[in-house]
Amino acid sequence: MQDLLNHPAVQGGVAPFVVGLIVAALFAPVRLAGLAAVAGFAVTVYLVGAFHFVPLTASRKIILVGIVAAAVGVCVDLAFKPTRASGPVLGMLFGAVAVWVFWSVLAQKERAALVIMGGGVAALVAWMTAAFHSLSERPVRAGAAGLCLGLGAGIAAILAASASFGQYGMAIGAACGGFLLVQMIRGKTISAGATLTVTSGVTLALIASGAMVLAEMPWMALPVLALVPLAAWIPLPQRLPVWGEAILASVLAALPAAAACYLVWHSSRGTPG
Repeated sequence: MQDLLNHPAVQGGVAPFVVGLIVAALFAPVRLAGLAAVAGFAVTVYLVGAFHFVPLTASRKIILVGIVAAAVGVCVDLAFKPTRASGPVLGMLFGAVAVWVFWSVLAQKERAALVIMGGGVAALVAWMTAAFHSLSERPVRAGAAGLCLGLGAGIAAILAASASFGQYGMAIGAACGGFLLVQMIRGKTISAGATLTVTSGVTLALIASGAMVLAEMPWMALPVLALVPLAAWIPLPQRLPVWGEAILASVLAALPAAAACYLVWHSSRGTPG
């Protein structure tokens, strides 16, 4: 059993998918099915033995901020009435946090590089947070966006020589896949809320940024990944069954995710042939 749990495919795919599926089904009645994302992420972090925060490296800060993002999402869903400003405010907050996450690396850069890289990372996290939060009341689209961005960021990170970030990204994608499958099986939507969208948007943006700052992901892959939540908003035919909306939304969101993976592969291995 231990050998099975040590397999990367189980740690970064099967385990978070099963946990996300169970958590989404169990917490759907209390409108906290969005906990599936952080639950899947946490089980992967546990299985790879990364639940250590001393010393507090950039990678460990990403794990910590991901857990905090989930707590913020729960508070937003249970204690506040969401407004149109909620997404941008949360985006600016976590965008600033992103600079703190990577400060140990950014501080070693020349001033111009620090401003460009730090500003780019902050902007990406702010955008992803706000864009994902806008899907809070569209649980099928939110699940599809989380699934595709997680898999896209995870595969891109692996191609960029960062296996750990790859597992983390794919874990959130797999957990969102479990959240999406619960809706397809039930034939009706369940609440995503900020619990799912803030967790997914913040953590996946940080994972993609980490693969660029700390590994070998080319910067041009990040703005392509940023198109995933926009693709999830593309209008679909009316009165689709839940499973139909889930499949079409996932296909649309998968396009920019796949394009980003291709850019990373092309950058690291050259033109095919």
